Amino acid sequence: MVATKPAQGKKYYTVSQANAALPLVRAIVQDITDLARDLQDRNERLRRVIAHERGALGEAYREELQQVQADLERDQERMRDYEAELTKLGIEIKDYFTGLIDFPCWMDGREVYLCWRLGEPEVSHWHELDTGFAGRQKLPRISP
Repeated sequence: MVATKPAQGKKYYTVSQANAALPLVRAIVQDITDLARDLQDRNERLRRVIAHERGALGEAYREELQQVQADLERDQERMRDYEAELTKLGIEIKDYFTGLIDFPCWMDGREVYLCWRLGEPEVSHWHELDTGFAGRQKLPRISP
């Protein structure tokens, strides 16, 4: 269902507002992508160790394993904190590994997303709410 008027209390970005927010957003998203890769790697290694050992761990290894799991939980909480920072800004993360985010935008009488991905110099694409990255379109150039 397409909204016919902006949702009250929801943050909508213009292209210039989204670009102005990029220094902060870029730092948060960089932290998210780095941590996402690290968490994925550590989770995979932990699964392999647990599957391989199946109760054959000595006491010292069990303690080390508990510490690794505690570290993972701490870093998962850090990830939730990063996500909360973006949520406070009204921004949605779509892909933790590529750093793909969407800024809600009100354009031509409807809600759309301004789309940005880590590594891009500025917000220069948009898409409909239901098309995602595959429906990305270049923003029209606005003359100064």
